[in-house]
Amino acid sequence: MVEFLSPKEEARVRFLVSPQVRLVGKIIGGPLPASGFAVRRWQAGIPSAPEMNPQYENLINSLIKDGYLKTPEIIEAFKRIDRLDFVTEEHKKEAYINSALPIGFGQTISQPLTVAFMLELLEPKQGEKILDIGAGSGWVLAILAYVAGNGKVVGIERIPELANMAKENISKYSFAEKRTAEVILGDGSKGYEQEAPYDKIIAGASAQTGIPEVWKEQLKIGGRIVAPVENSVIAIDKIGKNKYEQKEYFGFSFVPLVRD
Repeated sequence: MVEFLSPKEEARVRFLVSPQVRLVGKIIGGPLPASGFAVRRWQAGIPSAPEMNPQYENLINSLIKDGYLKTPEIIEAFKRIDRLDFVTEEHKKEAYINSALPIGFGQTISQPLTVAFMLELLEPKQGEKILDIGAGSGWVLAILAYVAGNGKVVGIERIPELANMAKENISKYSFAEKRTAEVILGDGSKGYEQEAPYDKIIAGASAQTGIPEVWKEQLKIGGRIVAPVENSVIAIDKIGKNKYEQKEYFGFSFVPLVRD
């Protein structure tokens, strides 16, 4: 997905790429409540006190310290969904570095910093239905499923081998059994009408000509889309029928969204 570090909104933070932010309207929503961790672990089939790899713990702590990870439930999900489970065998030793890694077919597992940045913008919540466009190896899908708990996360992936990889990877948790996470083979540029409408939609590849209208149509009023467009990340809130508010974050590099 992303190829290098991304900017933050606050000007006081150091950047590898100079931040530029354009605001149209305002972003709604707030932080998730810090509750239900034990329930979420049980729902995910994750032990209550797994031993974290020190390198992974250091990575997560650095994302917290730098302000990219903020929300307690997203932080908890990062800790419980081990990135090592979602990288290819040849990159296992690099699983805990803050970098995108190849997963084959010209695709990558996203840089942890960018995943944190986009998930914090998305503000996923317990019980929501979320569409993950471009599921890749399934890491973001699994993090979302952990946060959504008894909601549902649908991941759509157009490359058969990657769809199978994502299915195999999420099967390491109990999401697939409980059907709270599902991987669909298909063209993500068209969304996934069968499970619409969605509370949230997130994409991991850049739509070069703008957010597809069909994604907006499949979003509930009050819902949010977070997705790349060219070299920006766009956050769109649906505030009414055919009414949207948008915020744009510059300074990214993504693989393009491919349409069938």
